[in-house]
Amino acid sequence: MKSYILAGAAVFASFAISATSSHASSLVAQVNLSKQTMTITENGSVRYQWKVSTARRGYSTPVGNYSAKSLDANHRSRKYHNSPMPYSVFFKGGYAVHGTYEVRNLGRPASHGCIRLHPENAATFFSLVKNAGLSNTRIVISQ
Repeated sequence: MKSYILAGAAVFASFAISATSSHASSLVAQVNLSKQTMTITENGSVRYQWKVSTARRGYSTPVGNYSAKSLDANHRSRKYHNSPMPYSVFFKGGYAVHGTYEVRNLGRPASHGCIRLHPENAATFFSLVKNAGLSNTRIVISQ
C-alpha cells in the first residue's frame, strides 16, 4: 500500500512541476563580445539578434552566466554624470543591459561595461524579461 501512495505522489509531483514550468517562459540573452551581438532565445527558439556596444578599452564587461536581478525603465547612472539608461535590466551590481541614444556606436565597444542596445530593442528586451520573470531570464556573456 505504501509503495502505491509513494508512486502516486511522485507522479503527481512530476505532473505539478511540468504543468508549472509550461507556463514559465525561458529567456536567454547570449552576448558575444567579439561580434558585439546579442541573440535572444525564448524557450530554445531564436527570437532576435541585435548589435550591441560593450566595454571600450580601459573598461570591462563581465563574462559569465547571470540571472536578471532587477528592472528599471527610466534608470539614470549615478556613477556616470546622470546618463540615461532606459529599459535597464540589471544582472550584476551596476552592470545592465540597457538602451543607448548613441546608436551610431552599436556594433563596436563603446560603453563603461554595460551592454548597450538600440532604445527600441532595449524596450523589447525589457518587455520580454518582464513577461518571463527575472528568475527565468539568463544573460550569458562570452568572448
